[in-house]
Amino acid sequence: MTIALFKTLIAISEHGSFSAAAEEICVTHAAVGQQMKRLEDSLNVSLFDRSAKTPRLNQLGKALVPKAKAVVAEYETILDDLTGDPRMIGELVLGAVPSTIRGLIPQAMKRLVQLYPDLHIRVVPDLSPNLLEQIERGTLDAAVLSEPTRLSRNLDWKPFVREELVLLTSPEVTENDPLEILAMKPYIRHTRQASVGMLAEEWLSDNKVTVHDAMEMGSLENLASMIAHDLGVSIGPNICVPDPIFEGLRKISLGPTATARTLGILTRTDCSKIRLVQRLYDQIHATIEDNHPGRAL
Repeated sequence: MTIALFKTLIAISEHGSFSAAAEEICVTHAAVGQQMKRLEDSLNVSLFDRSAKTPRLNQLGKALVPKAKAVVAEYETILDDLTGDPRMIGELVLGAVPSTIRGLIPQAMKRLVQLYPDLHIRVVPDLSPNLLEQIERGTLDAAVLSEPTRLSRNLDWKPFVREELVLLTSPEVTENDPLEILAMKPYIRHTRQASVGMLAEEWLSDNKVTVHDAMEMGSLENLASMIAHDLGVSIGPNICVPDPIFEGLRKISLGPTATARTLGILTRTDCSKIRLVQRLYDQIHATIEDNHPGRAL
């Protein structure tokens, strides 16, 4: 019996099937089946109902999952009390909103890997609402996302920066009044499924601003590219660590009514890698301070 078998069992419980678990842990469907047969043989019990086409955890299998999680957590933090460092066995699975992946996340990761050269990191890009769901399900160790509107007791939220919403335009736009620009130029919306998109829509509604819709983009990166080519303007966050395309845009203040998005790290309070997540938070904070002193929370 190995820790890998318990990790596979946990993946099956979280994803609902052998095939989904295989995709999550990057092995074949057949390998998952073989691992579970080995686990059952070693325990001399049956953990799955195989009467249907898709095997499902039986009652004994479901009861074993919490104990397996506890064993994995103890295994992955086995050196914590001895060294005081978050020595990681395996990988850090980090979710991140796409607007952080071209600037903030790479710079912070470089710092973290210098501290832990053997650390393997897997980054999962997605919108904030989807990342929140993945944290709740336990499929991510941590996520960098916009502040959730709801937080259950088993979640730990650490904010690190506030990014004020501004009007984003190409350098070719020379007007300085945001309302006049919005009246003249085509408007590019950020998807309403994203937290930033919802904040922008709220600002437009609260200030009774009517825009001329031109496009709707699924990410701030694509939106910034369209704006850079002067295809329209948009409302978005003044990103704390921008990529070169975003850096080249004009950022015009929306005035006293401007709102902001708060970025932070979200994890579960029972996360076995909580010390490592804290180290990551520290490196993100330092990265923001290096780029914009005094801006980090």
